Amino acid sequence: MKIKLFAVLGLFLCPLLAAATEVRLTLGASGRRVICNESLDQRTRRLSSRLVAIPDARIEPLIAFHADNQQLDPKLVRAVIQVESGYNARARSRKGAMGLMQLMPDTAAELAVSDPYDPDQNLRGGTTYLRRMIDHFKGQIELAVAAYDAGPGAVEKHGGIPPYAETRDYVKRVLALWRGAGGGGGGRELPRWTTNASPSPVRKTYLTRAGGRLLLTTALDAPR
Repeated sequence: MKIKLFAVLGLFLCPLLAAATEVRLTLGASGRRVICNESLDQRTRRLSSRLVAIPDARIEPLIAFHADNQQLDPKLVRAVIQVESGYNARARSRKGAMGLMQLMPDTAAELAVSDPYDPDQNLRGGTTYLRRMIDHFKGQIELAVAAYDAGPGAVEKHGGIPPYAETRDYVKRVLALWRGAGGGGGGRELPRWTTNASPSPVRKTYLTRAGGRLLLTTALDAPR
């Protein structure tokens, strides 16, 4: 009966997080009413201009593990998660993207993620996909982040970051968080990776190839 009522009202129902999560009625871009499972705290984190502290202590070691497994800067992974979901493990977008790193159903299936709302599986899939985008665009982080949002086809079609306001804003926000604009948000500061020479004690970062994939490293004896 409720399902029929929602259909009549033209509402989308996002999957609920937990009993403590706020369920809010909002208006989408088209003016259509949307029931959303994003709490005010999660929204605040998602829209923050500062890299916030990870709200769930169980998530940080998972980020560290999967970032290391994919040879990614954990701070970049944190930036993507923050902009994508605000650390809402049960988030679902209007387009159907799911979980912390907002995996689309086809992407989740391709990466063998059977439960996108499981943080471990979601982070495995999201970091794998981000790594693929970085490799695909030969280490150009801006293009990789744009492809994570809009898809690699859109980036290739436009020869760079697509002229979509949403994607341009997404790339700007992720890179600002990753590069440290606005500070660390009170969380444990993670290493900042850069392609520019930096004064001591920060060492220069090199882009190398190891095992057929591009790797950012500060190791002076790394293969080039």
